[in-house]
Amino acid sequence: MNPIEGHLPTRSPLHDILAPTGIAVIGASADPTKRGYKAMVGLIKDGYRGDIYPVNPKADMILGVKAWPSVTAIPGNPQLALICTPAATVPGLIAECGRRGIKGAVILASGFAEVGGEGAALEREMMVKAEAHGVRIIGPNTSGVFNLHHHINLLALDNVRPGDVGIISQSGNMLLSLALEAQHNGHVGFSTYVGPGNQSDIGFNDYLRYLGEDEHTRVATLYVEGFRDGRKFLEVARDVTAMKPVVVYKSGSTEQGQKAASSHTGALAGSYAMTVDLLRQSGVSVVQYSDEILPVAEGLGLLQKSRGKRVAVISDGGGQATIASDRLSEAGLELAELSEATRAKLREVLFPQASTVNPVDVAGSTDANPSLLATCMEIVAADDNVDSVFLVGMFGGYSIRFAESLLGDEMRGAEAMVDLSNATEKPLVIYSLYTPIKPPALRRLHEAGLPVYASIEQSVRVLAALGERGQYLAQASGQSRETPVAARPELTTMFRQARAEGRDLFEYEAKQLLRDHGVEVPEERVVRNEAELAAAALGETPLAMKVVSKDILHKSDAGGVKLNVVGEAAMHEAREAILDACRAYDANAEIEGVLVTPMAKKGVEVIVGVIRDPIFGPVLMFGLGGIFVEILEDVAFRAIPLSRHDARSMVEQIKAKRILEGVRGESAVDKEALVDLLLKVSSIVAAYPDLKELDLNPVIVNADGYAVVDARVIVDRDTAATDEDARA
Repeated sequence: MNPIEGHLPTRSPLHDILAPTGIAVIGASADPTKRGYKAMVGLIKDGYRGDIYPVNPKADMILGVKAWPSVTAIPGNPQLALICTPAATVPGLIAECGRRGIKGAVILASGFAEVGGEGAALEREMMVKAEAHGVRIIGPNTSGVFNLHHHINLLALDNVRPGDVGIISQSGNMLLSLALEAQHNGHVGFSTYVGPGNQSDIGFNDYLRYLGEDEHTRVATLYVEGFRDGRKFLEVARDVTAMKPVVVYKSGSTEQGQKAASSHTGALAGSYAMTVDLLRQSGVSVVQYSDEILPVAEGLGLLQKSRGKRVAVISDGGGQATIASDRLSEAGLELAELSEATRAKLREVLFPQASTVNPVDVAGSTDANPSLLATCMEIVAADDNVDSVFLVGMFGGYSIRFAESLLGDEMRGAEAMVDLSNATEKPLVIYSLYTPIKPPALRRLHEAGLPVYASIEQSVRVLAALGERGQYLAQASGQSRETPVAARPELTTMFRQARAEGRDLFEYEAKQLLRDHGVEVPEERVVRNEAELAAAALGETPLAMKVVSKDILHKSDAGGVKLNVVGEAAMHEAREAILDACRAYDANAEIEGVLVTPMAKKGVEVIVGVIRDPIFGPVLMFGLGGIFVEILEDVAFRAIPLSRHDARSMVEQIKAKRILEGVRGESAVDKEALVDLLLKVSSIVAAYPDLKELDLNPVIVNADGYAVVDARVIVDRDTAATDEDARA
């Protein structure tokens, strides 16, 4: 069955391109220094079973294969063309491929949009030809393609074995690094590789969809420098991760998003942290270091998931048990609390000096019988408090370190571990000092599909990925996303009026938008003259007074804010002080009036924001608020629309969540009210496309709920939006 049947509406057209029955090599060559030579060698050496059509007007035969003078002269029906010629020749060749009925072209040449100017124009010309003739483009500026299960190796890489790890990488050197690492590992194999290059046509979302459908791929692995359509990628990732793991290493950041920033939220969006949060929201396993890519891909491919984050550690050395415990804690995993029944069973098989409190230290009990480690693994795996088992130490090396006679015990232990892995759904992960020299017991584990690592850190990252994936799958089913609210005509008119006046929403307008859609906002009044002050007074209730001006964005900097104002006389004094300070700050500023609102109750300051990221679309941010938000950067991001789980996970993600839970005698805040606020803000965004950015900073949260103290809405004033309104 199609691995993601029922999730994606149609079969990806890339199957015909990446598993073709015929390949034309345009620019095929007998010169070993040319890519056209290497591609021919790769196809012939790997035993490609389809038809090969070398295209070279100066040769009749290349490497024993009949050559053709042009694409149109080919007599057969190739589905894929590999173009190895210079950039200038590509548009014309694409047109020829289209006339010949070729469905896809891999373009190796550089010199296109990545160099700007004439290169960008050449790429546009190429795409015009491709669209006119129905040819899909891989690249240009790509390192190439292989599909090892179909014996297609257009990179002519040696010693890459077929397997179940699919790779899409914007770096050819990264592919080479992974291939060499897999060769050294000896057990990891690959299914399909594509270098997306400039993504002028086919992007990461298209390739991920293909890997999701590919029956030979158990885990999709991506090295990403930049997404072309991040929003679409997140949608496809949600579908694919429901069926198989997806591992991403993301380098760099979305600088375009940072350049577009004009609010607190905008300043923090477009960051690497935002990209990571959005990928994880879609179920993607994000790795931080390049040397984690292959281990995590291997571990997820073999083990798929863990039901939770509670790990039982079994070790034959106290030092490494301590290191493992430290790394597990840092990774957000937990040391499982073993039941008394489990500990009793461990005491029956281990020396009295052994520690049966997790981490379990066998304390020499296995020196004469290393197969006891398998017995311990079986005991802890049966404990309901345990989600995964982590063996740490020197298994596989007992016969090397102590006596050759122990080899039989180690092999019996390995077989017992294999049997256990087949009998339990709980992942078994092994770290051994002896992994680099591949002793027989470890080879047996590898052959049976148990991951064995040479690094505690890599092992822990695999365990973390398994736990994250298991928890994601558990919560993703049945989680509906917030339905957008219906736009109100009077609020839509408010946006259009603001845009027509070349300004953003005034604070009271932004709060009206929120209030009218169910967000709890304190009542307030705009005082436009001295006579209106009396109507805004609230007796002895402390008030906040703030300038209302389209020309003064940062009110505090201009002296445009007065707090804890009590009584009508103090209000008169505060209003005059605000007006004087703001006129001194900007003599030309248009001042509409002063906003008067009751002071919020004491609580924790948080920020809720929205930005329409140019790559990922509308994104919501939550974090610790106030004036230090951009310095502390303790924030979480999610793509809109949100599910209730998304909103809760944002609140739980920030480092300052302990403050929300109450510290130094303070009461815990109402987290559910905060979750409701995040969901309401998410639902508002889709209804008002003119809302470009939103900042609620601060929002005061306490045990009784929340109060939106300040609200700022930036209006999208792009020409395209104006033209669209004019047509409406």
